[in-house]
Amino acid sequence: MGHGELRGVVALDGPSGTGKSTVARRLASALGASYLDTGAMYRAVTLAVLRAGVDPADAAEVTRVSTAAELVIGTDPHQPTVELDGQDVAAEIRDQPVTLAVSAVSAVPEVRAQLVEQQRRIVARAVDAGSGIVVEGRDIGTVVVPDAGLKVYLTASAEARAERRARQDAAAGRATTVAATRADVERRDTLDATRAVSPARPAADAVEVDTTALDIAGVLGELLTLVDQRGLRGVPERTGR
Repeated sequence: MGHGELRGVVALDGPSGTGKSTVARRLASALGASYLDTGAMYRAVTLAVLRAGVDPADAAEVTRVSTAAELVIGTDPHQPTVELDGQDVAAEIRDQPVTLAVSAVSAVPEVRAQLVEQQRRIVARAVDAGSGIVVEGRDIGTVVVPDAGLKVYLTASAEARAERRARQDAAAGRATTVAATRADVERRDTLDATRAVSPARPAADAVEVDTTALDIAGVLGELLTLVDQRGLRGVPERTGR
């Protein structure tokens, strides 16, 4: 990816259903930046664990599978890709079996250490290349890139988040109800916030943005304003005449 407007890193954290993934991609696109979905990485490892027939609660076996898995994450916001052992798994990692198991797998300290190291390498490459990068997840501002130029924590009411997730699942052909989705959202919130390693929480210096009453355009507008306030938007390099 070529040089864009973003200078440095935007860390975008928050629970599921806040519009995080959609707005992170759009922000990266608007700024000519790279994009990294760290949650997709944990989901891909979880898929590897399930394919291996390993119990997600068996930390030693989960670590073994994670270490052996070949994980490649694309950082183009227009077409992000997720490959596991050479296979495109971008759709499969969103299925219910992975969703139910990902919190257990992502709580394994060795898995987090492996993936955080990979995430930091991806971030460093993007910054060194001059494209800047928008990174989304649950521990970006606190663990992965604690020195990010802008840290944002997205929030929304549980009901709004459940409705959004249910719409996304329905659009993707996954059968669900708002009630079931809300229960799953709240279950994952509790697991992610109480895990021993890198619990999901806002960084002390993160800007909290409540997306309950905002559409994607509204959230994007707020984020672009924050980027400008932090002086992170440069002038994109011109190519040709």
